[in-house]
Amino acid sequence: MSKTHLGHTARKRFGQNFLHDDYVIGQIVSAINPQHEQNLVEIGPGLGALTDPVCDEVEALTVIELDRDLAKRLREHPFNGDKLTVIEQDAMTMDFTELAKTMPVKDKGLRVFGNLPYNISTPLMFHLFSHAACVDDMHFMLQKEVVNRLAAGHGSKSYGRLSVMAQYYCKVMPVLNVPPGAFKPPPKVDSAVVRLIPHKTPPVDVVSVATLERVCAQAFNQRRKTIRNSLKESLTEAQISELGINPTVRAEVLSLQDFATIANAVSALEEAQEN
Repeated sequence: MSKTHLGHTARKRFGQNFLHDDYVIGQIVSAINPQHEQNLVEIGPGLGALTDPVCDEVEALTVIELDRDLAKRLREHPFNGDKLTVIEQDAMTMDFTELAKTMPVKDKGLRVFGNLPYNISTPLMFHLFSHAACVDDMHFMLQKEVVNRLAAGHGSKSYGRLSVMAQYYCKVMPVLNVPPGAFKPPPKVDSAVVRLIPHKTPPVDVVSVATLERVCAQAFNQRRKTIRNSLKESLTEAQISELGINPTVRAEVLSLQDFATIANAVSALEEAQEN
């Protein structure tokens, strides 16, 4: 038996799980708090569980939908079709900085929201972080475990590369938990909604964000190792000690500031080698 919802079969390859619980939908929309004269962008509107109630509040909404059947359905929507700008594209290939320039409200950034497919949520967030300068805020439904990782502080088990990079770019605020029963078909995991507000000024100074990402990836790639081992391609044990950081600790105890300090030391070394 295929799982159909309003005549549409949930497609595994798109990671589709459709929201259908009106109470939960109402909570999510009130967390987003859509207003007139805002550049609202929904990623993966699906069958419109969030799209319809958001359209009830505002005059215009841009939606990005990869599934062509769903995109067609949204364009032909009997009530909201004229409010919607439907972009049939993979959000991972979307240039959000360019999109912001085409939006109706010229002096405001994007307000991005969506029930993200679990299989692409992390790379899509990293893609959006790279366009953070043109984004006012983001509200995403994600696996609860991913929200825990986004919000985790150093020293906790959930803390990792995603925590460090998300917190470099954004203020991270978990908003509400969503049980599996709110979806059709119900996923095997709990979900949660998170609010991400890009910092106007990053909380730490880094010479190169790419170096910060690389250092985080090295440090967390082998979580069980001490940083003198995981970072040995970038810094010696003595060089780590000179930064006032204990080289015998594991990555999960290092703060965002510690990672910035390490990344800046690596950048300085690389620049010295080039000259």
